[in-house]
Amino acid sequence: MRSSSRREFLKYLSWAGAALSLPWPASATTSDHPGRAVEVTGRVRGPNGGLEGVPVTDGINVTQTGADGRYQLASSTRQPFVYLSVPAGYRLPTHDTGTAHFYRPLDPGEGDAVEATFRLQPLDRADEKHAFLFLADPQTQTEAEVQEFQDGTVPDVRQTVKALGDRPVFGVGGGDLVFDDLSLFPGYEAAVQQMGIPVVQVVGNHDLNFDAPGDPGSTATFRQYFGPEYYSFDRGAVHYVVLDDVYWPGSDGFGRKTDDYFGHLDPAQLAWLKQDLALVEDGRPVVVLLHIPPLSTAYERRGESSPSVRGMISNRDALYELLSPFDAHIISGHVHENEHRYAASPHEHVVGTTCGAWWTGPICYDGTPRGYAVYEVNGESLQWRYKATGHDADHQLRLYPAGADPTSPDEFVANVWGADDEWTVVWYEDGVRTGHMARRVGVDPMSDRLYDGDDRPEKHTWVDPQPTAHLYYAPFNPDASRIRVEATDRFGRTYTSALNAEADPAGTTSG
Repeated sequence: MRSSSRREFLKYLSWAGAALSLPWPASATTSDHPGRAVEVTGRVRGPNGGLEGVPVTDGINVTQTGADGRYQLASSTRQPFVYLSVPAGYRLPTHDTGTAHFYRPLDPGEGDAVEATFRLQPLDRADEKHAFLFLADPQTQTEAEVQEFQDGTVPDVRQTVKALGDRPVFGVGGGDLVFDDLSLFPGYEAAVQQMGIPVVQVVGNHDLNFDAPGDPGSTATFRQYFGPEYYSFDRGAVHYVVLDDVYWPGSDGFGRKTDDYFGHLDPAQLAWLKQDLALVEDGRPVVVLLHIPPLSTAYERRGESSPSVRGMISNRDALYELLSPFDAHIISGHVHENEHRYAASPHEHVVGTTCGAWWTGPICYDGTPRGYAVYEVNGESLQWRYKATGHDADHQLRLYPAGADPTSPDEFVANVWGADDEWTVVWYEDGVRTGHMARRVGVDPMSDRLYDGDDRPEKHTWVDPQPTAHLYYAPFNPDASRIRVEATDRFGRTYTSALNAEADPAGTTSG
């Protein structure tokens, strides 16, 4: 969609700018009724009594439990939930489906005083070492795609969890859990239940009620299934924050309805985040999980002068400022490609999608295979790699012979989809190390073959190959009979792939 992206940007720039200039409510909430003051009291209990210092919130105000585990919170019936930030060492409470359940509804009919008690169970092992899986954009549009998600992704996740050994593992549904048809949420829940791990959910732009009058109502169905749109919890030394950065105005500011969105963090959420992070020690690892990346650089690779309002957080500088005291990582999906960005202090991870290019083929349109990211945490240290669905964990690159990229006919190509600035990629000719491959922006040859053309792919002809920055090139030597590529990540893990020099340019070899 190289050309359509530019058109989308021009189409929505004017109304998005108008929306951003409107006066935002000082206390944006997720309910549209007037509301009244309500006092919420309760207790957070463990097996041996009250738990001290547990943050409790209604999404606006944050308090902490006292020595006996009791808390008191001034709230409003405008707020749909009271919920807690689950501390390290305790299980994430879940529904029977495995989706996280750390919240209690605030019923406007309960009166001016509400009691909400939470009971937490300790983990059966220490969580200083733990892991999590980020599953971006399952984005199922039909029951058949739900089945494909359940039949393909779920067994792969279970194998990955088993390979992680005795670490506590949780999952993250990284938004766009479905593709506009919210009646498919139960299919997503069924998949989570089969995974056998607790899973927290991020709201995506395809998880919205587009018939709502504005942003607060757009997440009504998501809340019914999964609870609050933003919250936090701890695992070991890491503080995790889930945010809702999808803003749907419901109107373009001139009374005209629209079903579009842009990336934005509303003031109430930022005010809550400031309170939440005030309880976290400076220097600690903080991992932010959201849907739209702070800034996708896809527009630069397409040669466009400006990013789309739908591929960035408009007020990302406010997020960066709040995260500046911490060792922060921001993990997102949304754009169906793999990317790492370091322009600001947090390390931004954009993860390839579970559905690939909307269930049209085995890869995203940048050549990244369908899959998800696996993060292993040891104390305050994070390691990660991308896990391609249906492949071994060391499947981290794909090779193309000379001629596969018509713009570089005398070079062979390696797509190293997990690469960042700390990776090294070298090649060998007949066992002799020859040099470092050159990293350049280009189009993955398989993506070009599968997705280029007005009639391809058949299911969604609007899917097009996209330029990516994780392609590596080296000159083809006709005298070499075998070429081997070694890609070494920032953690010292080396992955290899090889091809015969006389391979057909239409073919590929992966390792």
